Amino acid sequence: MSNRIPLPDLTRLSEEQQHVATEVAAGPRGEVRGPVRVWLYSPKLADRAQKLGEFLRWETVVAPRISELVILVTARRYSCHYIWFNHTALALQHGLSREVIDCIKNRQQPVFEARDEAIAYAFANEMLCDNSVSDGTLTKARGCFGDRGCIELGAIMGHYHSGAIALSLADINLPDGSKTCLPG
Repeated sequence: MSNRIPLPDLTRLSEEQQHVATEVAAGPRGEVRGPVRVWLYSPKLADRAQKLGEFLRWETVVAPRISELVILVTARRYSCHYIWFNHTALALQHGLSREVIDCIKNRQQPVFEARDEAIAYAFANEMLCDNSVSDGTLTKARGCFGDRGCIELGAIMGHYHSGAIALSLADINLPDGSKTCLPG
């Protein structure tokens, strides 16, 4: 038996939880899953976090390819199998190369053909490994993504880190029924 927190039973939600679940399912996600489902234990948190997540996924100035890149870097940093599983196909769909994805998966330094990808990777990697971005990397990121883009990149990483924490507390399977998809 798992010591992880079980996922809330979607057929036995409180009125407050059900309100949030209904809103989430009616939105772009189409269903209640992943960290949002875990956050349902705290309905106000689930409501606010999913709204922030919708903004960060679909309304920032950051190109989806770059957004998915920093999501994968964040997922790999925290070995979050669920986020990795769900965002690999999205990253490919938005134009990130399989080679870059495989390097991140295997904790190897990717070789980037696109300058914006190299800058976003350096930004994310420095923040996640060093808890700060160097002046040189930040200058490049500001030149590439602007101040708003840099702030939104950081917020994307922070949101997915929060999701990785929630998922690490829960007993959750990947959509294919397995538990893992990343090497140790």
